[in-house]
Amino acid sequence: MSGIVVHLPQGSGGGADGEPGGGAVTLRLGPGEVARFGRGSSATPVELRLADEAISRLAGEIRVTDDHWQLTNHSTTQSYLVENPEGAGEYLRVSPRRAGAPIPFEFSRVVLPTRRGTTVSFQVFAPDHVYLDPPGTGGSWASRTVTAYSLDETATYFLVLVALCEPWLRDQSPVAVPTTPQVVERLRGHATGGRLTARAVSSHIDYLADEKLRIGVAGAAPEAGAGGGAGGGTGGADRRNGKRDAVVGLALKFGIVREEHLALLPPRAEAGARGR
Repeated sequence: MSGIVVHLPQGSGGGADGEPGGGAVTLRLGPGEVARFGRGSSATPVELRLADEAISRLAGEIRVTDDHWQLTNHSTTQSYLVENPEGAGEYLRVSPRRAGAPIPFEFSRVVLPTRRGTTVSFQVFAPDHVYLDPPGTGGSWASRTVTAYSLDETATYFLVLVALCEPWLRDQSPVAVPTTPQVVERLRGHATGGRLTARAVSSHIDYLADEKLRIGVAGAAPEAGAGGGAGGGTGGADRRNGKRDAVVGLALKFGIVREEHLALLPPRAEAGARGR
């Protein structure tokens, strides 16, 4: 299994003694690895620092197994929520002092309450969900074949992938890979994808490339938001474009995204204009 990716958005973290305004943090954890979260201190180090006085110094921890991840709640008073952002309101409640609660969602948002009437949250992209051959194919369990690329066609990351592949599927050539801002604009009006920001789209592209399709792009920088990224300059942009190119190329080459998937996208603006 490829492990998990944990992402703490910019502004959710904290500086010394829980001061707000920290930068974004992304962690990659393999099977058996642990990441702790909480307000933290010099005596209580944590990998994910959450800035709110209502959050314990050591609020909890994430532990990765071979095929899922577990959440431990160290608080004695507060429950935590684990939401499935793609599950129409589906969530789990992890009670105080609950140890090793297994989390089944492929994409999760861990939510902690605060005193400000808001919440603090971070995202977890889980290990691939593995699927067996269809029933009736015969053979023992040991001889079964698992899916090479395990993608959920109802997930937001798949919607982003379809938007990236759309120009080729509509035979608009010669054509360039859509940029992150173009994907954001293309998904505007979609019931769930319409709320995506450039940063969220970039995170989904990174997840597709690194975890779902397992593409090794030499020197590839992480996807950046609409304003570019830390790589900066033409070289950084070329590497980010290389990651998108590789994702689209693989998805089309192996038929992961096909013409029928275009129905997942909202109607194109120009199509509506021709109708008027």
